[in-house]
Order: sequence, then C-alpha cells, then structure tokens
Amino acid sequence: MPLSCHSALHKLHGEVSHTIALAGNPNVGKSSVFNSLTGMGVETANYPGKTVEINMGTTRLNGKKIGIFDLPGTYALGSVSEDQWVARRGVLDGKPDVVVMVVDATNLARNLYMVLQFLELGFPMVIALNVLDVAHREGRRIDLEKLSTLLGVPVVPTVANRGEGLDVLIRTAVEVASARRLPSPRGISFGLDVEGYIEQLTSAIAAAVLEDPYGLPHRALAILLLDNDDEFIGLTSAMPGWEPVLTLAARLRQKIEAEHGQSAHTRIAGERHALAGLIVDEVETREEAEKPGWGERLWRHTTAPLTGVPVLFGVLAAVFVLMYYAGTMLADLMSGVWGDYVAPPIRDATFGVFGENTVTLSAMWAVDGFEAALTVGIPFVLVFYVLLAFLEDTGYLNSVAFLTDSVMHRLGLHGRAMIPIVAGAGCNVPAIIGTRVLSTMRERILAGTLIVLVPCSARSAVIFGAVAVYAGLMPALAIYAIIGLIWVLAGLGLNKVMPGKSNGLVMEMFPFRRPRAATIIKKTWFRFKAFVFMAAPILIAGSVILGALFNTGLLFDLARPMAPVVEGWMGLPAVTGLALVMAILRKELALQLLVTIAIAMGAAQAVEGDLNVIMSNSQLFVYALVTAIYIPCVATIAALARELGWRRSGVIMSFTIGLAVLAGGIANHTIALFAA
Repeated sequence: MPLSCHSALHKLHGEVSHTIALAGNPNVGKSSVFNSLTGMGVETANYPGKTVEINMGTTRLNGKKIGIFDLPGTYALGSVSEDQWVARRGVLDGKPDVVVMVVDATNLARNLYMVLQFLELGFPMVIALNVLDVAHREGRRIDLEKLSTLLGVPVVPTVANRGEGLDVLIRTAVEVASARRLPSPRGISFGLDVEGYIEQLTSAIAAAVLEDPYGLPHRALAILLLDNDDEFIGLTSAMPGWEPVLTLAARLRQKIEAEHGQSAHTRIAGERHALAGLIVDEVETREEAEKPGWGERLWRHTTAPLTGVPVLFGVLAAVFVLMYYAGTMLADLMSGVWGDYVAPPIRDATFGVFGENTVTLSAMWAVDGFEAALTVGIPFVLVFYVLLAFLEDTGYLNSVAFLTDSVMHRLGLHGRAMIPIVAGAGCNVPAIIGTRVLSTMRERILAGTLIVLVPCSARSAVIFGAVAVYAGLMPALAIYAIIGLIWVLAGLGLNKVMPGKSNGLVMEMFPFRRPRAATIIKKTWFRFKAFVFMAAPILIAGSVILGALFNTGLLFDLARPMAPVVEGWMGLPAVTGLALVMAILRKELALQLLVTIAIAMGAAQAVEGDLNVIMSNSQLFVYALVTAIYIPCVATIAALARELGWRRSGVIMSFTIGLAVLAGGIANHTIALFAA
C-alpha cells in the first residue's frame, strides 16, 4: 500500500541532504529521468482520498544522499483534476529544495505553461530541456542561454532515454538547492490590465500582514485568488484577516469578466499561453528540417493503418514465439539444475534427519513447488518482462495507442487506453492503476474490465507451460485467439450497455528511439524482483498446504463439492478446482500447484512433473483457458477496488467467473464433439 504523502515526504526530508521535486508533462521523458537517477528503487505515496501517486527515491552525489520525488505528469498545476491537485500539493507540502522541470524541446510553448506556474510559486528551479536531439532534427534551434535569462533559472539540455545530460542536471539541481537560488525572470509579466489587478491584490495582501498556509510569495497568492482557485479560497477564508482581501479578489475577478467577456481564470490561462508563445518567439529559430531519421520513418510506418496493422501482428507473433522458445529453454535449464543438483540433497537430508512421515512429505511439496516455479513460472515471466521493457524503451507502445485509436472508440475508449491495456499483459495491477490517465469513470470501468481479461505474464506462463509445452504452440495461440474474441465482444457489449461516450485522443507522440540495454535490464529486474519476492513465499506456502491436504487424504474430499462444475461441465479432474481456487492468490499458482500435484502423483510412475499424469492435452487446453479468464489475483482485485470501488470490483469479478465457466464448458463440449 502506498504511504501517506504527508508522512512519506516528511520522512524523506529527514533522511537526505537535499530534496528535488521532478515535474513535467505526461510522456515528456520525466519517468526516464527519475528511473535513471534513482535506479527504480522507489516508494509510492498518495493523499487521503486521492488515487494518483507520488513516487519517491534517492540518488547520491559526492557522497551525499539526495531525495527525489516524482510528481504526477500533468500539463498544469491547479485544483481542477486529481493529477493537477496532487502535483501542486506534492510540491507545496514537500517543500523541495529545488524543482526540476522536464520540458519537451519539440513542443516548447505548451510545456512553458506549467513552467510559468512554478515560477509564480517562487521555488528554486532547474529546467531539463529534453529530447533536444529530436528538436534539432526537426530544424528547431533553441537559444539555451537566452531561455535561461528570460526564465531566470538554469537550463540543462538532456536526452533522458539515453541518459545524456543527467549528470549535469543533478549537479546543477544540487547547486541551486544548496544556494537556495530563487528564480529571477526578466521581463515576464501579464498584460497591463491583468498585471495591474495582480499588483493591487499583492499590495493588499502585503499590507494586511496575513498568515499564509504555505509561505508563498504575495504575488503567487494574488494570482491564485484572482484565478478563482477553489482550494486556496477555501483555505484562506477560514483564516483570520483574509476576508477583506477575498472581497477585493472577488471584485477584481468581476472587473476582468466585465472587461474581457470571459472569466478571470480563462483570462489568466490565456495570458500564460500568450506569454509562453512570446518566450518561444524569442528563443527558438527554425531551420530546414533534417531528412527524417530511422526513428521517425519507423514511427510513420507503425502508425499508418496499411503498414501499422501488419507490423502490430508481426510484433505480437514475435513476442509469442520468443516467449515459447526462450521460455522453454530457460525452463529446461533451470529445472534441470534444480532437479539434478538442488532438490535431491534437500530431500535426502530432510528424510535422513526427520524420517519419512506426513509432516516431512508435506514439507517436501515446497521443494516441488519451487521446481514448478522454475519450470513454468519464472522462465516465461522473465522473458516477457524483457520483451515488454524493450517495446516500452523503443516507444512502440505509443505507436500502438495512436494506431488503435479508431478501433478503441468502438469499445468506448480511445487510443491512450491501449497503453495500460498492453501493460496489462505484463501485470494487471500497474495497468489498473494506469487507468488514471483516463478522464471519466465510464472509461476507467471499461478499461479496468478489459484489462482483467488481458492474460498477464503469470497467466501467459500457464498457457505456455501447460498448453504450448504439451500440446504445441498452435493450441496455445488458439487460446489467445479465443480470449481476443471474448475481449472484443465484451468491449462492444459494455460500450452498448453503459451510457456515455469516449473522449478524443490527446497525447504527445515521439519518434522511435534506440533502446538502451541498461534501461531494459533495470526495468526487467525491477519487475522481476517484485514478482519473485511476492510469488515465491505464496507458492511455497500454498505447496505445503496442498501437500498437507494430499498426504492426509483431505485434498480429494475438498475437491468433491466442485465436481459438478469442474468435472461435469468443464471436463476437468475435480482436484484441479482447488488449484484454481488457490490461484486467486497468484495466477501462476494455477499451473505450479498443478505441476506439484503431478510430481507427487507421478512419482511412483517415475514421470516427474509430467502433467499428462493427471490431465490430457485437451483438458490442459480447457484448464488454461479458464485460468486466463476467471477472477484475477488478489492484488488485481485490491487495485480494482481502490480505483473503482468494491461494488464495481465485485461486479467485474463475478462477470469474469461466469465468463470463464461458460467458456470452459463450451470449449470442453466442443472438443468432445469433434473428438467423437
């Protein structure tokens, strides 16, 4: 569970020499900066009642520990949306020694809007001018020195995905933090009338000597009140002495609306946009663009329907093939080493010291369970995480979002929803959390339901470990085809029955970039480490429990009540129902516990770990299909409840259980019909 933001930020301040707040627009490379600086060893925190998180990590410079907290990606600071509110409260409550604002050099005017808001707040700041290489190829030349002079803060050029400029960035940020160097912008002001109202309100605040909850500059408070910021008006209205100032602010807002025919908030936003445009005119010149590089050409091919769709299917096919062959090779290697050199000494030592009895036989199921993990869980999950990190680092997932936008609209979503949905193939939990980028609850419910129907890496391990290994690659791909059909039908159906419609796609696009091996390794290790440390204890405990039930004879007694559905309708051995139930803890347990049962039941036949001891290939097909569809793991359930509420989460869980049982029964009877 994420920590409380207040306590987490306070704790971070107490552990480090300086704190840095990392801010920026979505998709601008801010996460690359954060991951590179912190090594991805992070904690998360959020405000009570808010689901948008702040990531926190540390780095070192000259022997000093530096704290970094990554604010949510947003295009503005305010109280309008959850991500804007958390970003602003994060920097106000966190009181960083310096703010590092990551800015897209290819879209400078849009990015400068939030820079101007940070300048108003008066925090020491450094600009990381990112993707400068792409801007140069587009013919954009930005005068860094002039930009720094106008904004009154240091500007550091970076190419975050390659790690270029990050060492200079962190050193500059620490220097600014140490000196508490406040911004000193030159000639940056709003239009004369609005500026006059701001000065009038600023003077009133200064003359009243009022208490301010955040210690902001008087000008910043004046702009917030003139901007009709609900949160700050609410805070100050409850404090003594502010009533005359609030009355003046309300009167000035009315004047602006009367003079300009628009609200003060809209007018101030327009002033910021105009000011950002003027700054860009001052610092940016355009030259003839270079010939499109390989990244841009590839991006065009992957986003054009005529070429992008075949490329997408080719990429998916490559992922499946690599998972199958590389995963199988790793599984054979790992299980061979474990079975030949590790498991026998453990077994011999345990039986030699404690004897062969119910307790030791049950305990040995932990050894069998770990072998099952090495055989069917870890290899396929590891391979998938490598592939997912590669696709992320190249920027291909953004192309997929753009390409699928029109299709996603038919499902009640837009292309941006495709990113968390694709991420769900790695793990449903962060994918569910990723639905926060969607603007309406309807879209989040639709996306959340579709995400839990996406086979995560654990469920893919079940499909490959059970079906591909025993029945072949084509039956495994057939399961994905069935799930794909169910996924589309579910999306179309939900879009029909749920009122409302999807919003348009608004996201920044970037050309392809060359992936970095170091980044891929870091991302893979970060995900894989979390997977192993979470899955291994559950697997070992589940194996021991299952072993105790098996050795005491209770396993088959507990499985008997499930027989009508599991055995009668879906054609599976009744005992597999228990594995399905326990797999709610972790989805890969559905196969790993099955392998453990097979090892135990097949020992007398010297067929160690052969699933055909207990199930035929057709039964394995049905079992894997049901596993891939029914109720997600407890971590995903918790994420769903947190994002959508327990009632909606319960409806989604019930829906997937019914869908899985229906699909499993239909598959069983269809296979039996053709077999006959």
